[in-house]
Amino acid sequence: MSNALFDAVTVAEAPELDGFWKAPAGFDRLLSACSKAGPVAYVEADYFGAVGTQNALTWDAGKIVLGPLRLAEGEPSPTTGTPISQALRRLGAAKGNHVDEFAAVGLGRHRDADDWLPPGEAS
Repeated sequence: MSNALFDAVTVAEAPELDGFWKAPAGFDRLLSACSKAGPVAYVEADYFGAVGTQNALTWDAGKIVLGPLRLAEGEPSPTTGTPISQALRRLGAAKGNHVDEFAAVGLGRHRDADDWLPPGEAS
């Protein structure tokens, strides 16, 4: 979530997604509407040195179908997978020969948003 996107989709006086730290107020309405065409997920991860947190929420057909899921720092991953892997699975991802769905879809390539956001769109 870049700062520019955050500003563009924030709805004044709309409720925030409880427990998420970079979801714009009212973003759930947009994601709910988008999910009428197929499932969508909003996920957050914050890691440094293999320690961190994850949050995930998934919509389909305009309704929340998974979450909100949270994995706090130092908490063991559930047997069902991390929040992001569970959300990706709900979107149709399969881990195949990878350690999890996160790795299977290549999200590890995007660990630092500043590396792939256009100049001036810092996260």
